[in-house]
Amino acid sequence: MKPLATPSSLPTLLDALDAALAPGGVSALDPAVPPALWQRALAGPAAEFLGRPGKELRTTIVRTGWMLGGGAAAAMPERLPLLIELLHAGSLIIDDVEDDSDERRGAPTLHRLVGVPLAINTGSWMYFWALAQVAELGLPPAVELAAQRATLATLVRCHQGQALDLATRIGELELHDVPAVVAATTRLKTGALCRLAAELGAIAAGAAPARRAAVADFGEAMGVALQMLDDLGSLTSRSRRDKGHEDLRNGRPTWPWAWLAEAGPFAWARLAAMERAVAAGDGDVEALADALVEAVGDTGRRQVRAALDEAIAGLTRAVGAGPVIDAIAAELRRMEASYG
Repeated sequence: MKPLATPSSLPTLLDALDAALAPGGVSALDPAVPPALWQRALAGPAAEFLGRPGKELRTTIVRTGWMLGGGAAAAMPERLPLLIELLHAGSLIIDDVEDDSDERRGAPTLHRLVGVPLAINTGSWMYFWALAQVAELGLPPAVELAAQRATLATLVRCHQGQALDLATRIGELELHDVPAVVAATTRLKTGALCRLAAELGAIAAGAAPARRAAVADFGEAMGVALQMLDDLGSLTSRSRRDKGHEDLRNGRPTWPWAWLAEAGPFAWARLAAMERAVAAGDGDVEALADALVEAVGDTGRRQVRAALDEAIAGLTRAVGAGPVIDAIAAELRRMEASYG
């Protein structure tokens, strides 16, 4: 059994875009407007971003939530995972504007291609398209309402997390505040969206409240663990160092800083001074990245493994062991190994 595999029959994001913009779609375009203008204003920017290959991690989490919620693999609403992928795509576009990033998914960020105003509008439109998509899933009214409420609550939490991320400068925090700020930012961003992915699957499958809550909790715990892995990997993987450098220049609250803070004031003082120099444009970001990996690399790997193990253990305690959970654990180990 491979519950995390994405079925090839699922519609692509570009298929979904065509359907949404077509007559009768959830975001049908006004035919009185010249098609070339719509292409420049919305269809083109959206297609440019949605056509880029992604990991589709959240799609697999939705499918896992559906199966853990009692749904049969073949019966999952085919467009259910698209809702999560649209929310994620919109958030990436907006994040890239706010971080002034240059590249996303192997290509220039959308605001570099179409300008900041159109990129912001395209990313925001994807949020509302995702909300409108809930009504197109064919769910019973009570289930649809639950899905809408969960999605709206997640959007609120994600924007709270993004506010923390944007406002935080690691070098300006008190040492004792760093772990809590990093954990809260992660729970409200990656944790919240992974929680929604798992919970939507369970909601659509008709899971009982206790089972739905357990699946949602697992999604959040897994999201936090994967963000730990991503933060560490952006420093240890040479192919991802550009992202790590961006986080360091912006003083972002990432997990390596949380682990360093827990090591005590002496370990913290030297690297925090290096970070302040980098943020001011006077420091060597590569030297800071190397020093941070040397200080917390081994600790980080242990923390990631412990967080992944606890996510699986918590789910097992709540719903019992079984082949679906075994397959999830195997997939998480594969993902962990892929970061090197």
